Amino acid sequence: MQSMAAPSGPPQGEADFKTLKRFLPYLWPADRSDLKLRVVGALCLVLLAKSVMLAMPYTLKLALDAMSANLSGGAGVAMALVASYALARFGGVLFDNFRNALFEKVGQEAARHLSLDVFSHIHRLSLRFHLERRTGALTRLIERGTKSIDTMLYFLLFNIFPTVIELTAVCILFGRGFGWELVLATLGTVAAYIVYTQRITDWRANLRRQMVESDQKATARAVDSLLNYETVKYFNAEAHENANYGHAIKRYTDAATKSEVSLAWLNIGQSFITNALMAGALVYVVWGWDQGRFTIGDIAFVNGLLMQLFRPLDLLGMVYREIRQGLIDMEAMFRLIDTSPEIADAPDAVPLQLAGARITFEAVQFGYDPRRQILHGVNFDVSPGRKLAVIGHSGAGKSTLSRILYRFYDIQGGRVLIDGQDIAHVTQDSLRRAIGIVPQDTVLFNDSIGYNIAYGRPDASEAEIIAAARGAAIHDFILSLPDGYKTQVGERGLKLSGGEKQRVAIARTILKNPAILILDEATSALDSATEASIQEALGGVSAGRTTIVIAHRLSTITDADEIIVMDAGRIIERGRHDELLARAGAYAEMWALQQAEEDSPTDDRAEPATA
Repeated sequence: MQSMAAPSGPPQGEADFKTLKRFLPYLWPADRSDLKLRVVGALCLVLLAKSVMLAMPYTLKLALDAMSANLSGGAGVAMALVASYALARFGGVLFDNFRNALFEKVGQEAARHLSLDVFSHIHRLSLRFHLERRTGALTRLIERGTKSIDTMLYFLLFNIFPTVIELTAVCILFGRGFGWELVLATLGTVAAYIVYTQRITDWRANLRRQMVESDQKATARAVDSLLNYETVKYFNAEAHENANYGHAIKRYTDAATKSEVSLAWLNIGQSFITNALMAGALVYVVWGWDQGRFTIGDIAFVNGLLMQLFRPLDLLGMVYREIRQGLIDMEAMFRLIDTSPEIADAPDAVPLQLAGARITFEAVQFGYDPRRQILHGVNFDVSPGRKLAVIGHSGAGKSTLSRILYRFYDIQGGRVLIDGQDIAHVTQDSLRRAIGIVPQDTVLFNDSIGYNIAYGRPDASEAEIIAAARGAAIHDFILSLPDGYKTQVGERGLKLSGGEKQRVAIARTILKNPAILILDEATSALDSATEASIQEALGGVSAGRTTIVIAHRLSTITDADEIIVMDAGRIIERGRHDELLARAGAYAEMWALQQAEEDSPTDDRAEPATA
């Protein structure tokens, strides 16, 4: 199984740096000079906002000093300075909001590009990967990773960077006006705050990982249960599913409780450190005022500067926590991006060149697991425009042939050729464009009938979609619906019957117009009457195409140019229908058994239809 669990590797700090390094190109895209200008402009606005905000305490100091001096005209000066103080506050808010508006497009574009990179990579991963992953957990992981982008961008540029600027400015002002003692106290307090925040947050990171893991498992359990709603109802398993989900959500709530309790301790410690500095600094300035070194305005000045510093410093604790949590989420998502596709185009792969679509399997050896081989030296050849039928009991390896032909898996031995070209050396895109399939279990998108038919060729015109629906004998049915081709089919197409879904699948394949057609037990789940009508439509689709029919009911493949009978991954018989019956072998035995079942008086009984 391909795992995305964190492997043993570099220390956490180095891993965080690597994650951050991979993230930065989304902030500074090489091919987008307009976004780079927005980043530069936003940083300039950060500097302007900080300059204005640092001027606020100084204007208040001057106002108080003017008032305390009780000079002629001092009241007017004080009022002007107080008005300037209010204007500076407004200016800080104004520049901050201009900055956010300017930078918003950068953040959204970064999120869009990363989301698209992850989504496209997931589609490049193998069928094995998707069969072994829980869809709910996978989507939750992607959601957390992409949502962390806004957090990372905003906090890195607009909290950490401005805080460093503000701390530098405060230390310069304290050094010039109040002496090195206050500078050292400020730097020491900030250092203690950062160390305390880092230590506690690193401890909380483990709790966060447990919470995220529990959340993913709870979400995956809920999604899995809801996707299999019918199965739950069939087996009266509501209580069982509730219990399973309850256990999963209980683990999450326990982990979330521990995480929140640890947050309380973090906040208490941070508040103690910052308020200790505030108390010490104000006592120091009051003492200096008593000694005649400082003015009344200096008390307000120091208080204002520290309050200005504490605001981003208080946020710095939250910022560090969010960045650490964002790095955890993004690390998991980048591990997903780093998951190598099991099936990849060869370096020298070229597009498939069709010249009739002849299919050849040469001594094909294959197993999903090295410990259990499925196909043992399978050989067959389908001439252009001919029909090959494959039959056999469940587990014989029939459907595996279609997965190999689509190259969802690579074989361990032998070759698969199309018009003499090894499919391992052609591009997957060109290979899959040449093949169309009507599967046994047709799953439709939760969209309109028209959309699902057009999925075979998204650029098809409305006339071509209608022509494909006519070819699948479903056009009249669609027109009978109130919304016609805009009718919604529901989750996985559950609003349509089995036969209707199969006709949509046939229409979709007609629209794709492939050179090779695979019918993978396309009618085995249908009743006899529906099967007969679907079979007629399939006959029209397969005409002139190289066709492989994987069949359950033998009556549907009597017209095949060749029939191969498989058992335990080997071909045990081959020939035309009449020839195989004459041999009185495995095929004849299966034919006789199915004929006896069809002749049974209970075979055609059916429950009355319900509305």
